Formats: sequence, structure tokens, C-alpha cells
Amino acid sequence: MQVKEPFKDFVSLNVKESIWEHFYTVAPLVVIGSKEGNGFDLAPKHMVTPLGFSDFFGFVCTPRHNTYQNINRHLRFSVSFVKPDQILLSSLAAIPRCAVNNFSKDITDQIPTVMNQEQTAIFIEDSYVMLDCSLHKIIDGFDDYSLITGKVENALVHKDYKIISDKGQQKQIYDHPLLAYIAQGRFASIKETLSYPYPKDFQR
Repeated sequence: MQVKEPFKDFVSLNVKESIWEHFYTVAPLVVIGSKEGNGFDLAPKHMVTPLGFSDFFGFVCTPRHNTYQNINRHLRFSVSFVKPDQILLSSLAAIPRCAVNNFSKDITDQIPTVMNQEQTAIFIEDSYVMLDCSLHKIIDGFDDYSLITGKVENALVHKDYKIISDKGQQKQIYDHPLLAYIAQGRFASIKETLSYPYPKDFQR
């Protein structure tokens, strides 16, 4: 009997460097809003996640970015889950991080946004989910990066994206696709999905 080598088709990566540049992963793509001076800053992020099944949310940032400093100062941030047809808006929000951006503020000021009633949180207009978060804690020490966590104080979901029942989920997603970021540097519009094969009597 021939014994198959379990790792013969794999390539070893140098874990002393960034391994994430060598394969693709799928992630959400959101735009984080934060108070900055007399206005607001917007920044696209893909290293984002709910933290458990209660109302906590986290994302990776670095002290080198204004987003980190803004949230550390004002103790709040907002999250906009953008749609596939808003991918260009998320890209424009990244312009202030470019080396040459003489007109970056003028461009980002043209991104369509909406504010909450208290004028304390900014969102990308027509996003399908909008979260208004207070800072929970910042966890530093992931080399040059940090995990910023927040408590969701208010949440809005567009009526076309709200899950009403288990029926018709495929049609709902097909009619209202989701945006996925394919690290590094690609994106996809998700329209086709299948039900996950949970074991019988599975409980989370």
C-alpha cells in the first residue's frame, strides 16, 4: 500500500516575514469612521470581525494611522459595511494614506456620507449595515499593529439585507450581493451561496 506524504504539495513559509502575502484569504470590507479635528476621517479595513455573539466589534489598526489616534482620543468609531457597487468609495477613503495626496482631502470630502442624529458618527451613505461603537479597549503588542475593540451602541441594517427567515436566503443574497475583500488586493461580489451542512442538533 502506498502511503501518501501529507505535506508533499505544500510550501513552507518564513514566519519571520509576513506570511499573508503568499496566499489568498476572504474577508469583509468595511469603512471605519472616526472624529478628527473639526471633521471626520474615513478608512477602509478588512481585518475586521464581530467579537463573540454579543454586541462587540473589533478591527486591526496601527498607531501610525490617524484612525488609531482619533479613536484613542475621542473613544468612538463607526463602521460602514459597503456594497459591491461602493468599492470605489472605499478606495477613495484610503487616499489620505497615499504618499502623494495633495488633493486627498478634497476628494474624500466628496464621498457621500450620512451622520447620526447626534452628529457624533459618520457613515458611508447607502451602506447596508451601519454600526456606532464606543471604544471598549485597545490591545497593543501585535508587532506594529493593535486590535481596536468597541461596544456597538447603535446598529442599522438596510431593509433589503435584514434576514427575515430561513426561507429565500439565496434569492435575497442574489438580489442584494455582498462585498468580499480577497487579500491581497482583490475583491468579489458574492451572489451565489449554499446552506452550510451543520450536523444534526448542532448548537453554537
